[in-house]
Amino acid sequence: MKYSSIPTAQTVTYYCKKYGIKDIIISPGSRNAPLTISFTENNFFKCYSIVDERCAAFFALGMAQNKQKPVAIVCTSGSALLNYYPAIAEAFYSDIPVIIISADRPSYKVDIGDGQTIRQKGVFENHIGYSANLKLDVSHATETIKKQSNLIFENVGIEEQQKNVQKFNGIELNKAFQTTIEAKAPVHINVPFEEPLYNIVKVPNKQLELPVPKSKEDDLELINPFSEIWNTAKRKLVLVGVHEPNMVEKEYLSQLANDPSVIVLTETTSNLHNDNFFPSIDSLIAPIEKSENKDELFKQLKPDVLLTFGGLIVSKKIKNFIRNYPPKHHWHVDSKKVYDTFFCLSHYFKTSINNFLSQLKLVPLESNYFSYWNKVREHYENRREAYLKSIPFSDMLAFSKVAKSIPQNYQLHLANSSTVRYAQLFDIHSSIKVYCNRGTSGIDGSTSTAVGASIYNTTPTLLITGDLSFLYDSNGLWNANIREDFRIIVINNDGGGIFRILPGQEDTDNFETYFETRHNVSIKTLSETYNFDHEYVADEVELKLALNNFYNKSEKPKILEIKTPRIINNKILLSYFDFIS
Repeated sequence: MKYSSIPTAQTVTYYCKKYGIKDIIISPGSRNAPLTISFTENNFFKCYSIVDERCAAFFALGMAQNKQKPVAIVCTSGSALLNYYPAIAEAFYSDIPVIIISADRPSYKVDIGDGQTIRQKGVFENHIGYSANLKLDVSHATETIKKQSNLIFENVGIEEQQKNVQKFNGIELNKAFQTTIEAKAPVHINVPFEEPLYNIVKVPNKQLELPVPKSKEDDLELINPFSEIWNTAKRKLVLVGVHEPNMVEKEYLSQLANDPSVIVLTETTSNLHNDNFFPSIDSLIAPIEKSENKDELFKQLKPDVLLTFGGLIVSKKIKNFIRNYPPKHHWHVDSKKVYDTFFCLSHYFKTSINNFLSQLKLVPLESNYFSYWNKVREHYENRREAYLKSIPFSDMLAFSKVAKSIPQNYQLHLANSSTVRYAQLFDIHSSIKVYCNRGTSGIDGSTSTAVGASIYNTTPTLLITGDLSFLYDSNGLWNANIREDFRIIVINNDGGGIFRILPGQEDTDNFETYFETRHNVSIKTLSETYNFDHEYVADEVELKLALNNFYNKSEKPKILEIKTPRIINNKILLSYFDFIS
């Protein structure tokens, strides 16, 4: 086995192995050569080469999300590191453990005009769980360091100074790895290297064994007084945002679903299913917004207790409703953090939702809260089916067909913008695991995330994306690890269709150029460039025929491009809410 001759490169790989970090995503460079050598020459690690650092980071994010384990990304110095930032912000807000290992120039070469050099220390300060800025080895390139800096003390032996460097670095690495594992947060490890960078040795340095910090216990709290509030309230609303599949005990879901005083609102990204749950929030709220007596209806829907858990909420309508009609009690449950999304938070329970519900001692209460609003739900579901039969081919009709076509047990990734919003209107089979980058809700990185999540998944992965999101992350297809059963559906409405839905749109050249951003990029050509099978459809009959074969086994991954009419999509979606009202 070969090892980099630089001690800190060996130390970083040692700690990765110690903490079981097997998957290493490497982007090419020279300054990170000691790390690249150390990882790729060790059979413990599974290494992936991805040139584009932004894609590499989202690829790692998807893989870490799927495995529920940390994944490391490695890059060279300079602007390469900054390309990680969008994915790091997403990981920070979505609680996904990604480890950034960046090579750096020595501190004395920063801000002197040296190439590929920026201020890397603390670069992710506002969106990171921990930053470990390692010290430069003094036993490597000793004479160079003496000539160019004052880092080496004349009255202390090099061996003793190097031992202090290794001790400091070990403590920092322990903190970083403990943080990413326990807090499910991204961490940044910045590693300075002096040249030469490519020298190797056959026997590694002996590593210092440092004690691992003890993990902290969860801040649990007795909730008996809250149980009394819950079990006497006749109107209780449970709202669930982004949530990992199969994380809530079915017993508790069943108790909530069968309580007449409880309404459970879920989103597609909640991954929670029950016949009594309300999975299309906007279809419930929009008709009330359009009603002449909306104030009376909103007061009737207003809960006494609002219980929230999970991540960010897609629906703007539910946010506006709760902010304008706040409940007396809003409780949020999460083992890590809390957001006062609705500006009415009354209590935060720092624990898991299963632990919270077990202590709450759920007791069903007679009430007409569920029964009344369930009739409303049944009405809009019937009206939705009628509406779908009346509309021409469009984003909405295409999405309804796609949603029904997805095979059971698939992993489904949704791009942001219009895609994730259309997904809220239709039922997704309970066996399908649904993901979307909702931490920052950007359109960047959707493809790379889905590809990364597919690598270890036991079943195939489908990405549904809009054309702009797909084109924005087209480098995500520049990846030698894409599986043959990977599938992408691109709903191509020739621009940012969501801007036609939002208030303020108008048919002008400025709108089409700077908001909708029309384009003439060929998705077929891109597909061929990256060796994907491509199929193009532009009406309902073609779509039905294409979906019949789209999920079949193939020798190549596939892209299905669905062309929809740019001008009418927004009108059809907005008219839907009028129709069901």
